[in-house]
Amino acid sequence: MGRIVVSEFVTLDGVMEAPGGGEDFELGGWAFQFERGAEGDQFKVDELMASDALLLGRVTYEGFAAAWPGREDEAGFGQKFNSMPKYVVSSTLSEPLAWNNSHLLKGDPVEAVQELRAQPGGDILVNGSCQLVQMLASNGLVDEYRLMVFPVVLGAGKRMFEPGTRVPKLKLVNAQPVGSDGVVILTYQPA
Repeated sequence: MGRIVVSEFVTLDGVMEAPGGGEDFELGGWAFQFERGAEGDQFKVDELMASDALLLGRVTYEGFAAAWPGREDEAGFGQKFNSMPKYVVSSTLSEPLAWNNSHLLKGDPVEAVQELRAQPGGDILVNGSCQLVQMLASNGLVDEYRLMVFPVVLGAGKRMFEPGTRVPKLKLVNAQPVGSDGVVILTYQPA
C-alpha cells in the first residue's frame, strides 16, 4: 500500500500559494527570500528520491509540466521528476497528458486516490495542489504532512487549510531547523 505524503512550502499564517512565484499572486516568490541551507535542499532531494510517484492537482501539474521536462541536474532531481509516474486529479484536463509518464485519475477523485493508495508501492508525493490537499485531508487520505515553514506572514493567499477543511488530530514526529534564516521542517502524522 502506498502512503500519501503532502510536502509543502508554507508561511507562518498557513499560506502555500506561489512560494516560487510564477502565478498571478502579487506576493508570490516569498520562499526565495530565505536561505533554507544545504540541509533544506538535501531534504527535498532525499524526499523526492524516496518517492515512487507524484500526485498533483491540475494547476500544479501544468506549472510543473511547463518547467521540468528536459531539466537535468547533478543531484538527479530533474531526472527523477521527469521519469517517475505522475497522477493528476482534474475535472478539466483530458488525455493524453503531455509530460512523460503522466496519468489522469478519472471518476470520483476520492475513490481514484483510494485506489491509487491501495496499490503496492511507496510514497506518493503531493506538492502544491491546494484544492487537492484540502480534499485529501478532509477525507483522511494523508499519511504524512511535511511542512517547510518559512518565517513570514503574508496575510493573504491560498491557505493550506481553508475554513471547512477537516483535518484529523496530528502528532509531530520531527522538527528540523534548516538554513540560517529560521526555516523549519515540521513532519506530522495522523494521531
